[in-house]
Amino acid sequence: MSDTTLAAPILRPGVTPPPRLMRPSAGMFALYVAAGGFFLFSLQGSDISVRSFVEGLPNMARLVGEMFPPSLARIQSVGVSMLETFQMAFAGTVIGVILSVPLAILAARSLTPHIGLYYMARWLIALFRTVPDLVWALFFVVTVGLGPFAGMLTLVVDAIGFCGRFFAEAMEETDKGPQEALTALGARKSGIVFSAVLPAAMPSMINSALFTLEKATRASVVLGLVGAGGIGIELKVAMDLFQYDQAATIIIGVFLLVLVVERLSSMLRQRILRQST
Repeated sequence: MSDTTLAAPILRPGVTPPPRLMRPSAGMFALYVAAGGFFLFSLQGSDISVRSFVEGLPNMARLVGEMFPPSLARIQSVGVSMLETFQMAFAGTVIGVILSVPLAILAARSLTPHIGLYYMARWLIALFRTVPDLVWALFFVVTVGLGPFAGMLTLVVDAIGFCGRFFAEAMEETDKGPQEALTALGARKSGIVFSAVLPAAMPSMINSALFTLEKATRASVVLGLVGAGGIGIELKVAMDLFQYDQAATIIIGVFLLVLVVERLSSMLRQRILRQST
């Protein structure tokens, strides 16, 4: 008997294989139709014009042509700003991750000491996550003035909004067995958190923290456009002065920085995954 015959599924007489896609109910079908209709409505509201895009391609080609070859006239200033950008991202991520841990404990239903604190923590995390980074950057620029400090504060808030949610979910998804055992032994809530919950949730929390660093590195570039420090202000000045060759140097530098951070983050996540399995 061949391998193909052995691998073939055996069906009983009169039994048909299950369908590849489940047939939606009437309600779900109506929801799909409504979503498709709203998508077409959104295309209309977005004022999409293929003609405008095609007619603008020569302008895009001219802009790219003026960007190359990239200029190295201000490479030292660009390098300093790139370092400042990563410093903002790294410091903001570390502080935000540290502040996210106690907030996530309050936002975990099974760990919070009071239901009121649970809802307050959830609402605060939602507020930090909902308000765009540029709005927070403008708020902190008005508060502390122009410079990287405003950008770092913005990234702290962004990290709390991102990590607070995923840290809380990681804590809630941990195995309840060790927690119940410690509770039966009379352990306090703090002892349960530090002895059972945090060690079990740590791999997931580290992954979220590394993703936050990648996110902060990309976001820190944009924050400079509103005066919150970093390489963004250099890019804005170059574009405003039509110095597209210098702008190309900045864009390439940002690309390399983000690429290195993402690569290192990916290597660390894979190593953590191997150690936890």
